[in-house]
Amino acid sequence: MPIGKTITLAHGAGGRASDELIREIILPALGGDPRSCLPDSVVLSNLGERLAFTTDSYTVSPLFFPGGNIGKLAVYGTVNDLAMSGAEPLLISLGLILEEGLEIDLLRRIIEEIGEATKETKIRVVTGDTKVVGRGAVDKIFVNTSGIGALPAFIGRIAPNQARPGDVALVSGALGDHGIAVMAAREKLSFTSNIKSDCAPLHTLVATLLRAAPHTRCLRDPTRGGAAATLNEIARASRVGIELDENAIPVHREVMGLAELLGLDPLFLANEGKLIAVVPEEEAEAALAALREHHLGFESNIIGKVTSDHPASVVIKTTMRTHRVVEYPAGELLPRIC
Repeated sequence: MPIGKTITLAHGAGGRASDELIREIILPALGGDPRSCLPDSVVLSNLGERLAFTTDSYTVSPLFFPGGNIGKLAVYGTVNDLAMSGAEPLLISLGLILEEGLEIDLLRRIIEEIGEATKETKIRVVTGDTKVVGRGAVDKIFVNTSGIGALPAFIGRIAPNQARPGDVALVSGALGDHGIAVMAAREKLSFTSNIKSDCAPLHTLVATLLRAAPHTRCLRDPTRGGAAATLNEIARASRVGIELDENAIPVHREVMGLAELLGLDPLFLANEGKLIAVVPEEEAEAALAALREHHLGFESNIIGKVTSDHPASVVIKTTMRTHRVVEYPAGELLPRIC
């Protein structure tokens, strides 16, 4: 599919269009290999110790939503990207782009939320930058964060291209909460008041998992594009097939109900406090038990397996015992979700 002549919202959705933008425009210009896998953070092994480095930007609307806000989202998102490499978060930068006319009280609230999140995760803000632009140039505030973390000595390579046939796929909890919570807040859907974002830092959950399953192959947090995008990324990078069991995928009843009402699939909805792990079959039960012992993973479940069949694609056995392909998301279900 040609990339087109202009940027669309789909290019920021984490699906097929995002992948094409990165591989056709950005990577070639920067000397990167368009065929390479793209983990959430890069491991740096030439600085005397194994460090992970990541960066991300946050434009979520509304700024405050049930269960979270742009400040916590920025810190937790960077912590989680580091954790998906197995790293313990250490340092973070903070960049702010502020719109002229932004209320000082609102800015103060956001910065206080950032401060609370850094204390909770024990990550330290060590540098930053602030820019102010004219009215309408941004929507109130955009946040950029970069983070550095350290990998324990026992951790091997954890990356999207490490899945092997026979491996098992797990998810750490119910899918779609964040996407539905932000949508409900943005559209003022009062009947969904019980749905909250799963916005949370995952580094302690990952540490618990890796102690039980030290040969974990892949870790990803299914944010933009949801689990569908994440699983397709793993299948493509590892050149394997992934077979899911729809009955095993946890989704809260309220989220499923609203998703069905709106014609959405929870597999495509964003999450901000869940992880997908691929582990060797012999470590799967230990991994599941460890995840369920953690307060962020009590709804964890084994959702599928890795196979040599239908490489580079994801297939799901539905509740009706039929099979369908889970496509790589091609467009944007809900822009500005994170």
